[in-house]
Amino acid sequence: MDILKHRYIYIWFSAVLFVVSLFLLLFTELNLWIDMTGWIQLEYDYTNNVDIHKVAEELETKKKTFLEDNKEVINSINVYSITWVKTVAVVVWFHSNSDEVKLDQLKKSFKSQVFEVIKSQDQTVKEAKYINIGKTFGDYIKKTAFLTLAIALVSISLYVAYAFSWIASWISTVSFAVISIITLLNDVIVATWAYIFTWIFFPEFQIDTFFITALLTILGYSISDTIVVFDRIRTNLITYAGKPGKHGKDLYEIINMSINATVRRSLYVSLALVFVLITIFIFWPDTILGFILAMLYGTIFGTFSSIFLASPMLYEANKDKKLSVYKKIEINPDDKIVV
Repeated sequence: MDILKHRYIYIWFSAVLFVVSLFLLLFTELNLWIDMTGWIQLEYDYTNNVDIHKVAEELETKKKTFLEDNKEVINSINVYSITWVKTVAVVVWFHSNSDEVKLDQLKKSFKSQVFEVIKSQDQTVKEAKYINIGKTFGDYIKKTAFLTLAIALVSISLYVAYAFSWIASWISTVSFAVISIITLLNDVIVATWAYIFTWIFFPEFQIDTFFITALLTILGYSISDTIVVFDRIRTNLITYAGKPGKHGKDLYEIINMSINATVRRSLYVSLALVFVLITIFIFWPDTILGFILAMLYGTIFGTFSSIFLASPMLYEANKDKKLSVYKKIEINPDDKIVV
């Protein structure tokens, strides 16, 4: 199978998909979970009776009246009763571009609305708890997530540069590191875009800390798959590069040979992981479905980039290099350094 023959199609397809994904990420309003945005939790004790479903319906109606630039500032509302006690809990998630002071005013205003709705059903209602989490906490989590991803990308690229530093003088170790970081960044951006596209139809898939964890896991899986291919390329370079006649091969043949030797392994491992993820997605509780879906997208795009993007880019970066026979540096233990 001649993978490199259609390398420009793979590279341009990945480039267009990356640019489109990045554009949508920058200009699409993200569907954030409560740990990424401001929220309040209210609890009210009562004596007689409160209809949870009726409270939820009335609050959903009032939610539509809280607007900012003609957009609703309340993402969603969750109303539930606490088991064994006469307590109703209300969790309200906000998404606002306003400063902290104005957002607090919105929260207090809606809080009073919640109290009036519950009190209309039972005059004995009393406020038992009020928790207010500001948007600064969510901003901190987002900044930490970006920093963590950046550190992971840089660390992985440095590791790849070190791991392949002794391959040979005619293949740049920098190309291995740079291509690794490009493919990893591509996997993360495209997987994030696919996740965002999904929540257009299924709003329950939101950006949360589980999603960030999934992205970091994707980095680890994708680089391990890429390194398998790169390691086979390194081995074949040492075996065939620069040798005359039938004992030698050029860079095009070496990279194609390496991809074909590892493609079956990569596909089988990825398919096994996909089957496991789909099974968990179907039968597991809703709490980690976002994590599983992000992992599923990351596995698919990571497998594609390891086979059809990383190796063709490595060829393009080094195709003009003249290959020479690999010579292992031998150290004579009898050599001494005289100071």
